[in-house]
Amino acid sequence: MAATALSVVLVATLVMAAVEFRPCWSQNITRASFPKGFVFGTASSAFQYEGAVKADGRGPSIWDTYSHTFGKIIDFSNADVAVDQYHRFNEDIQLMKGMGMDAYRFSISWTRIFPNGTGQINEAGVEHYNKVIDALLGNGIQPYVTLYHWDLPQALHDKYTGWLDRQIIQDFTAYAETCFQKFGDRVKHWITFNEPHTFAVQGYDAGLQAPGRCSVALRLWCKEGNSATEPYIVAHNTILAHASVASVYRRKYKPAQKGVIGLSFDVIWYEPGSSSASDVEAAQRAQDFQLGWFLDPLVLGDYPSSMRIRVGNRLPKFSASEVAVVKGSLDFVGINHYTTYYASNSSSGIVDFLLNDTLADSDTVAFPFKNGKAIGDRANAIWLYIVPQGLRSLMNYVKQRYGNPPVYITENGMDDPNSLFKSIKDAQKDEKRIRYLNDYLTSLLASIKEDGCNVKGYFVWSLLDNWEWSAGYTSRFGLYFVDFKDNLKRYPKDSVKWFTNFLSHSA
Repeated sequence: MAATALSVVLVATLVMAAVEFRPCWSQNITRASFPKGFVFGTASSAFQYEGAVKADGRGPSIWDTYSHTFGKIIDFSNADVAVDQYHRFNEDIQLMKGMGMDAYRFSISWTRIFPNGTGQINEAGVEHYNKVIDALLGNGIQPYVTLYHWDLPQALHDKYTGWLDRQIIQDFTAYAETCFQKFGDRVKHWITFNEPHTFAVQGYDAGLQAPGRCSVALRLWCKEGNSATEPYIVAHNTILAHASVASVYRRKYKPAQKGVIGLSFDVIWYEPGSSSASDVEAAQRAQDFQLGWFLDPLVLGDYPSSMRIRVGNRLPKFSASEVAVVKGSLDFVGINHYTTYYASNSSSGIVDFLLNDTLADSDTVAFPFKNGKAIGDRANAIWLYIVPQGLRSLMNYVKQRYGNPPVYITENGMDDPNSLFKSIKDAQKDEKRIRYLNDYLTSLLASIKEDGCNVKGYFVWSLLDNWEWSAGYTSRFGLYFVDFKDNLKRYPKDSVKWFTNFLSHSA
């Protein structure tokens, strides 16, 4: 999960607005409501779950470095232990099986396979993931594997600044191919990248995530970086790396392994802040600078025209040979969706002067409230407002703009605060999460049944409370409560009962 909207709403949410509560959907839905074969699962990432950061030859990643840098994590924590799934995966698989989940989306830690990013394979890391995959399949759960969930090997960042250098394309492709060789006989769904927009912007523009590069706001919190150019370079190299990996998989492995390969995008849905033409256009630009930035090249062959116009020569160009490999390199589209905002046209030269970055380039401002009212009830995170209908709108947008490709909702969920004053028993009562899941799934179902959107599966974030990047342990997204004070014991929240009941009703 990613705090994708953090930099957008940081200032705005300092003042709490009156909340406009939206009614829950009344429709009673179950697994049987969805098409036959629709996949339900939970999602996670290696760095947020595994812990055991020095076990069995694992090398350091940029997030190890970043999380150990003073002041970068809100509660001064790190993910050295996280929820210890490295040692407890069998226990957690039983939790998924007990709920009736079909699939588990998890990521492979690049530095468990190649501790320095390249070179000799770490067989202990390979053995670990073989055990995880075999355990999942042995319990009737399909593995959906993400190859990169933000944990770039620190050695590659030190060697050539990682995603800022085109050498990363070759090194990432070599790592991915190793995973195909070692695990592809059993893994049939591959996700090359999780939220490239997030790590490009938050890591190389706002400087709020690893590796913490930026030049915004007079360089108050970043020692190095260039917010006007680096996020575009990182994004471009990421797109080329995905295309390279997809090409290798299709040529060398897909004929025998018969799997599919996609990419997961973070997508806020944007509603125009008003009915004015300028705000309608702003909402489209906000989407262009978010989803379109990455999905347009992969489906349509180039960046959105609004980006070409506003970014100019700072936006890299694809050669004809690169377009041939990039365009059409997705078998499916992964969507990580949590919330909806209002988007309006920006005319502030002060913002442009202070930022000189992707937000200034987009000429948009996005907030979760207008006229003193929030767009929906708020979860715990300052950026997460609950607007179920936004998911249906987003599915229709993907259908109409990109030709109705196969879509998996690879993340969706909401968090509660990690309150020091709430008992475990009270923390297990998560009625708001149950409403969130029911309402978002109802909205998703409407997009499938009524609108014909080609959605194939849904992964809730997340099975367990876990370490939430810059938010540390202050945010609880899990269906299961994890007691961070008592040996990481797992306790089912009421949402576990709800989801178990939901999944038990099959057609």
